[in-house]
Amino acid sequence: MAKKGRFIVFDGLDGSGLSTQASLLVDFLNERKDKLKFGRAGAWLTKEPTRSLIGGLINAQFDHCWKSSPTCLQLLFSADRAFHLEKEIIPLLERDVNVVCDRYLFSTLAFGSLGVKDFDWLLNLQKFFLVPDITFFLKVSPKTCIKRIEKSRFDLTLFEKEEVLTRVWQNFEKISKIFKDIYIIDGERSIDEVAKEINNIIKKQLL
Repeated sequence: MAKKGRFIVFDGLDGSGLSTQASLLVDFLNERKDKLKFGRAGAWLTKEPTRSLIGGLINAQFDHCWKSSPTCLQLLFSADRAFHLEKEIIPLLERDVNVVCDRYLFSTLAFGSLGVKDFDWLLNLQKFFLVPDITFFLKVSPKTCIKRIEKSRFDLTLFEKEEVLTRVWQNFEKISKIFKDIYIIDGERSIDEVAKEINNIIKKQLL
């Protein structure tokens, strides 16, 4: 793949501010696209699960509309990701667009290993997928995440309970030692403070 744009991912616990920071970064990149070494055609925000048919099946399971085995769920995530890369992410990167993704394969590993005990199997599923150029893990305590979620949603989804999120974050820390170019960002600070640290890292990489 003749990739020109850069692939940037935000990941972490629900309620950690992923969507907010991903959106702010896209705005930051678009305001400075003429000065960038990569992604001079602009920046694009996307997320997983996608809005495709496969992504809809995944979200329906999160909302308790249907249930499958943990293995089936993780295979659906992989299928959704393959579709996402083929139809959206890679074509944009080839057009010199910086793609910012809210969640990616790291969520599959961190959340998926709660139900699928064979971590190596999950890891091997991801070897077919593009590795991000830069990844930000937002570190926010499970207790804080739950409080934020409770303020904005009437019902907690499949993975959003404090004891579960504690184990998930431990998995994210494990993953940060396996992959390169992962930055763990303190997400307990104000939105502006978190964004400033992220922007400073991006400046060094892309400007």
